[in-house]
Amino acid sequence: MSFKSHILSAFLAGALATTAFSAVNAADDTIKVGVLHSLSGTMAISETTLKDAMLMLIEEQNKKGGVLGKKLEAVVVDPASDWPLFAEKARELISVDKVAAVFGCWTSSSRKSVLPVFEELNSILFYPVQYEGEESSRNIFYTGAAPNQQAIPAVDYLMANEGVERFVLEGTDYVYPRTTNKILEAYLISKGVAKEDIIVNYTPFGFSDWQTEVAKIKEFGSAGKKTAVVSTINGDANVPFYKELGNQGIKATDIPVVAFSVGEEELAGLDTKPLVGHLAAWNYFQSVDAPANADFIKQWHAYTKNDKRVTNDPMEAAYIGFSAWVKAVEAAGTTDTDAVLDTIIGTSVPNLSGGYSTVMPNHHITKPVLIGEIQADGQFEIVQQTPQVVGDEWSDFLPDSKDLISDWRKPMSCGNFNVATGKCGGKGS
Repeated sequence: MSFKSHILSAFLAGALATTAFSAVNAADDTIKVGVLHSLSGTMAISETTLKDAMLMLIEEQNKKGGVLGKKLEAVVVDPASDWPLFAEKARELISVDKVAAVFGCWTSSSRKSVLPVFEELNSILFYPVQYEGEESSRNIFYTGAAPNQQAIPAVDYLMANEGVERFVLEGTDYVYPRTTNKILEAYLISKGVAKEDIIVNYTPFGFSDWQTEVAKIKEFGSAGKKTAVVSTINGDANVPFYKELGNQGIKATDIPVVAFSVGEEELAGLDTKPLVGHLAAWNYFQSVDAPANADFIKQWHAYTKNDKRVTNDPMEAAYIGFSAWVKAVEAAGTTDTDAVLDTIIGTSVPNLSGGYSTVMPNHHITKPVLIGEIQADGQFEIVQQTPQVVGDEWSDFLPDSKDLISDWRKPMSCGNFNVATGKCGGKGS
């Protein structure tokens, strides 16, 4: 077990040992909560559902009496898939609307845009989507998967269960795919995959002309070794990508695709029959067989008044983050940022798989890893599920990161502590 793993495992064993209390905030009629998701532009296909999910969670909490005896009030803004606009809208939510916390962002570009705003103004962001790691901020909670909770288990599955020897790392051209693929390439080489058996390709957001790119994938897969595509394609570019796979007759039995940003929501707009057997790696699927999930789906359908609306992994991550924030605020007796930051570490709340997720000192959470196969109805058959995995903020497979840990508990309170030098710093959040 690595030093990083040892520290996090030791903490998890005593995660619920302490609870902090402080005075209740001075009276306001409501507690405002920011919802920062793209409702227009290329990312609206994914983010609009998260806005709806947050409004449902806030409504349900208000039915339970709100928080600290006050009703929650959602403040919804649309940063329109424009990364600089995310920062402007975040500043407005914190400084003008005086929200207690913000739930939002999807892409890493949007998260990195808002990060300095949350640190400057000392507010809290709950970020509900898988990301590339290599970051730890005192003011952000990463409730989506780190690479060791999604990307690395996915390629492990491909090698162990599909016999894959060649890899196409296909992504949208921005920070999450580039950093994740850098980690994956190093990891695959460490596992004995030859460098010439890995190709990496990037296309812009909203890319639609996939004919040439898919033909390249098909050609790369014709060399006699089992080939797979590891997809970090984001947003609405997934729709024409999967359509072109079907057009060119690429079946999962030939070249399986495992995606990190395609879930039930994205498949809802596709003819999924040609895609049966292709894979996705998440920490939740709608098909999870658990009473908590059945209740959540029922609640979602009632809220949306649409039995066809699907659930997905980022919705569960938002659910976990919101539940942890509510529990921490109630324990602290205030929405004050510093008090909540102290109280929330160690908080455990139910997830939708029938277990619990715990907020760790590195501001990541514990999650199982699920591999799912696309079915003809647009749902996923779960073919593998791991035990709980602690999110690793700094990758063990990058030389600049392998000795770093994050621990936001006092007295350390450091996002990049180097276990080799015994010093905090050397790499920013």
